[in-house]
Amino acid sequence: MIVAQITDTHIKPRGALAYGRLNTAPFLAAAVAHINALDPLPDLVILTGDVTDGGSPEEFDHVRELLAPLTPPLIALPGNHDRRETFREAFRDRADMPEHGHLSYAEERFPLRLVMVDDTVPGQPHGEVTAELADWLEHTLAAASGKPTLVAMHHPPFITGIGHMDVQNCRGSERLAAVLEKHPQVLGLVCGHVHRNILTAFAGKPASVCPSQAHAVSLALTPDAPPSYHMEPPSLHLHRWHDGGTPFGSLLTHQSFIGDIDGPHSFAMK
Repeated sequence: MIVAQITDTHIKPRGALAYGRLNTAPFLAAAVAHINALDPLPDLVILTGDVTDGGSPEEFDHVRELLAPLTPPLIALPGNHDRRETFREAFRDRADMPEHGHLSYAEERFPLRLVMVDDTVPGQPHGEVTAELADWLEHTLAAASGKPTLVAMHHPPFITGIGHMDVQNCRGSERLAAVLEKHPQVLGLVCGHVHRNILTAFAGKPASVCPSQAHAVSLALTPDAPPSYHMEPPSLHLHRWHDGGTPFGSLLTHQSFIGDIDGPHSFAMK
């Protein structure tokens, strides 16, 4: 099974520019075309938050227009730039999300179970795994303890070294770790928010941050670096689950670059 992950698309209303200079819509359109052209086609696409830049109905209308050509099914999570009410309305046909409170849910249709954790705090840039959310996650994971699972959330629960992002990462990480450590069927944790390709481990699990398909948060590892972004080559993550090797199979992640890239070329000598 292959899961494509996109994130932090920051779509504005039609014709509007992010930060007064960046048209994010063509980047999402290119990502959709890239996914549709992959061979094999991913079984599922997950969108891990900051779908819009301001959470308005007009922005979500634009998102739905841009996602309409996508061939695989898609499920999504809100990020701190989204609003739960408009997000729920925009994606209610994509997943069985709760009608009230945090928009966490499990996707059960595939051999790899996806548990989507909404760690957003309304009106705040940071995320948090509250005691209530940790209890929900514990109950949800325990309900299918024999099924291989991938957990997704918007904010990473670990330090990345990019100071202006780390102050708004996920709080309550000790609660999250305590739950994940008890569940060997959880094969990994995937996040968004930081707009960069980041790999680490958390609670004994492989953990990653998916790059944005539009702008990258600058790789500034000095503590006092000001917030900025670069236009790096856009990419996405492909998470490949294989049934074998361990009781729950194995999971690995590829970075797939979007756009016109020279190749493929044969290694055979002419």
